[in-house]
Amino acid sequence: MGNGGKAALRLGGEYDILLTNQLILQPSYEVNFYSQNDESRGTGSGLSDTELGLRLRYEVRREFAPYLGVSCDRRYGNSSDFAKKYGEKDSEIVYLAGVRMWF
Repeated sequence: MGNGGKAALRLGGEYDILLTNQLILQPSYEVNFYSQNDESRGTGSGLSDTELGLRLRYEVRREFAPYLGVSCDRRYGNSSDFAKKYGEKDSEIVYLAGVRMWF
């Protein structure tokens, strides 16, 4: 909840699929909803955007796991219109590479 009666809801999740003891496939999703348009933030009311992702990681150790992945992002409704107005795309595919670490 924010000032002026603005509210936002973010839902997301991920799941680890063990291909082997060290090779893990991780699908994920995220969905964002907003109660009002906010052009300064590029968000429209209702379903604003979604992100679907897929990562493949190799756990050298539980604390250290390099990964490769892909993420598909899409904006809807007024969020899409705001993006186009400012010369941005309303959908994109992003390729990822990184390391998951914890201590």
